[in-house]
Amino acid sequence: MIALGIVAAVALVLVFVLISMYNGMVRGRNMAEEAWSGIDVQLKRRHDLIPNLVNTVQGYASHEQELLKAVAEARSASMNASGVQAVAQAESMLGSALGRLFAVAEAYPELKADGNFRQLQDTLNSLENEIQMARRYYNGTARDQNNRTMQFPGNIVAGMFGFQKLDYFELENEAERAVPQVSFAK
Repeated sequence: MIALGIVAAVALVLVFVLISMYNGMVRGRNMAEEAWSGIDVQLKRRHDLIPNLVNTVQGYASHEQELLKAVAEARSASMNASGVQAVAQAESMLGSALGRLFAVAEAYPELKADGNFRQLQDTLNSLENEIQMARRYYNGTARDQNNRTMQFPGNIVAGMFGFQKLDYFELENEAERAVPQVSFAK
């Protein structure tokens, strides 16, 4: 009888541990999804700003049509990307195209002096900082969730209930990691 009580107590403790681990993984997944939605909001704000930026540059540098088209295509690809890795790759291409756009803008003093362009550039810089913070928060929640699902005994619970390793939101190469420094000072 005592042995049966001990077995029942051990089984009960294991059930509580399993429930606790499962709930922790659900919380972790939900936090990662919330963090991803924060990135999504900031990227949407960035995508909404780009047409205004392109139109402003186009007014001064109309012969740069190929570059303006490349920015528009990169924006479209970024807006249509889904999944962490696809979004990261598309955002890298968009960042590169925007860097080229700002480099071309340096050749137009009247554009650099345009108040609307300066405001758009300042807003874009602010958004880049917010995207960076959202990216760090998402990667932190992904790391925590990955630790839960990959460490023992969490990996057993994760396997039983289908929890997967989360991808980090990273840029593709070291050159793209550097934020282009663009100065519009007079």
